[in-house]
Amino acid sequence: MQPSHPIPKATLFSAVVIVAALGYFVDIYDLILFSIVRVKSLTELGVTPGTPEMTNQGLFLINMQMGGMLLGGLLWGILGDKRGRLSVLFGSILLYSLANIANGFVTSIDQYAWLRLIAGVGLAGELGAGITLVSESLPKEKRGYGTMIVATVGVSGAMLGYWVGDKFGWRNAYFVGGGLGLALLVLRVSVFESGMFQQVQAQAEVARGNFLSLFTDAERLGKYLRVLLIGVPLWFVVGILVTLAPEFGKALGLTGEVEAGLAVFWCYFGLVFGDFASGALSQLWHSRNKALKVFLGFCATLVAVYLFGVKGASPATFYTVCFVLGVSVGFWALFVTVAAEQFGTNLRATVATTAPNFARGAVVGLVPAFKALSGALGFIPGAAVLGGLTLVVAFWAVSTLPESYGKDLNYVEE
Repeated sequence: MQPSHPIPKATLFSAVVIVAALGYFVDIYDLILFSIVRVKSLTELGVTPGTPEMTNQGLFLINMQMGGMLLGGLLWGILGDKRGRLSVLFGSILLYSLANIANGFVTSIDQYAWLRLIAGVGLAGELGAGITLVSESLPKEKRGYGTMIVATVGVSGAMLGYWVGDKFGWRNAYFVGGGLGLALLVLRVSVFESGMFQQVQAQAEVARGNFLSLFTDAERLGKYLRVLLIGVPLWFVVGILVTLAPEFGKALGLTGEVEAGLAVFWCYFGLVFGDFASGALSQLWHSRNKALKVFLGFCATLVAVYLFGVKGASPATFYTVCFVLGVSVGFWALFVTVAAEQFGTNLRATVATTAPNFARGAVVGLVPAFKALSGALGFIPGAAVLGGLTLVVAFWAVSTLPESYGKDLNYVEE
């Protein structure tokens, strides 16, 4: 590792934090919108509600979106280290905004699927680039608070998505999301590039954005894989438990029907509080790892309550559990912060962008795993086995990662 010269730092409420927070707000709005409007949009496109086809087509479209995020995570991560953090913010926001506007015009499942893939590519870039920029721009003692602000503002975008989808229809909800993204590009002009990146960019001998270099050193690879595993439980919760809330409601024998959009709304409302709490605790305890382990334990408890503690309950009770479950997985931005803090400036955007998207993209593997387990064990036991496995592995990953609180990020990977 090669240290660089000190550079000026931004303040906690500077333009870089505000724009990153609003960018994540729009990102989450668009990212989770399909889960909110799944049933309504697919019904209009000819899928019968309450049938296996509704579940299967929904999972297919989620897989297309997440597959796009896998591709986009790699693309934007490498570009973020080669061309700069701001170029990724601009390109990713523009792509997902245009794709989501186009989603409002779809007339077939195939069109819907390809546009969700393109939107997924665009959605992959914003969070990693924003967290990297904030982490490099703030003093090391305050960057956890900066990413906490980004996350707390950002995840509330899901609630706006529910409200717009409920009041104005699913097509208009996509138009609004695209419009918000295009409006955000105007604010981008007030944000400056990371000083750390500019220093490294001036050093021609330093290789930047070399994704394959993550695999050429055993210690570096091990660290990267452990970072990825930390984020998988959140997408088990959002991609399986909450997205399929109507199906779980039937399997649990609830006294009324569960609306997918409302389950997503309450889960993300909980995420607002969880992201605030996890970020604040990591600062107060001077430990990212301790805060992550506490939240993973909390998540394990709530997954058990969701699957085994609400049988025969009312939808209102179920939504309450969705809210607390959302609080328990509110460590997403903390996870991305840890990813950014574990690696040098010449690989930081690559890791901070690929890690959350590969974790999100784990849904592509979680879905067939859930289908196989639920087919062999039953809907509820299959979900319990899969969720338990993701949580145990994530806890192990956190326990074996180096602590990154207060780490000086002004260095490069050899």
